[in-house]
Amino acid sequence: MEVDLHCHSTASDGSLSPAALVARAHERGVRTLALTDHDTLEGLEEARAEARKLGVRLISGIELSCTWGGATIHVLGYDFDPAAPAIQKAITALHEGRWLRAEEISRRLALKGMSGALEGAREIQQALGDSGNAPARPHFADYLIRAGYVKDRTEAFRKWLGAGKLGDVKQHWPELTETVGTLRRSGAWVSLAHPWHYDFTRSKRRKLVAEFIGAGGHALEVVNGMQPAEQVGTLAILAREFGLLVSAGSDFHGPGQWSELGMYRPLPDDLPLLWQRFGQAEQQIAI
Repeated sequence: MEVDLHCHSTASDGSLSPAALVARAHERGVRTLALTDHDTLEGLEEARAEARKLGVRLISGIELSCTWGGATIHVLGYDFDPAAPAIQKAITALHEGRWLRAEEISRRLALKGMSGALEGAREIQQALGDSGNAPARPHFADYLIRAGYVKDRTEAFRKWLGAGKLGDVKQHWPELTETVGTLRRSGAWVSLAHPWHYDFTRSKRRKLVAEFIGAGGHALEVVNGMQPAEQVGTLAILAREFGLLVSAGSDFHGPGQWSELGMYRPLPDDLPLLWQRFGQAEQQIAI
């Protein structure tokens, strides 16, 4: 695919530097790319410099964490001004919260005899590429592997870091409406990330989409990597029903993991594509 609107670098929880990620995307034929690191724009400048050299169209992007219905939800923002006060303020708050979360994960692991987890996870994170952001659960998983507490990431998440486990520390993310409002005030096009990843019933997922639209959202990420075709079909029906634009991306985090840059299931031909709106200034409104 020539377009990839969802990927992560070492600025958050990916394994490639922003420049290396852009270079890999170019090698794989991607010509329009959005770097959507979690709750940070730290990698954008480096990615932009590499994109200019290679002739890749780089769209400003971010994946913001928020809450809705008691669950953590991710929202993607695109084609905005990175210096906008609204998004800079939100990123600062999220940055501080992520460090508190990392410290709590480390404290909980230490109580189970796995000391030094924060320092170990940070060392692994810095070896991939220095970042001012807190280490994420994948970095903690890799530390547990290196320290001999688990044999692989699967075991790390199954025993210690996955949903409902000791290291699944809940952060006080902002509400969905606040996060969409932040992106809209920054001039962003806003897409609901991977709606099928949330463990919701059909009716709850529909309610989420309806409230996302009510908050000012524009698009649905109908395709996320190589998710099952039946999920793509169901999300396409939702997009048609609610009159939403659609986005798509690999959700790439690193070679040999969930997906590959530019690789995802095709979108149905009749759906209106979000990336065709990029470059058309989104109206900034106060929400």
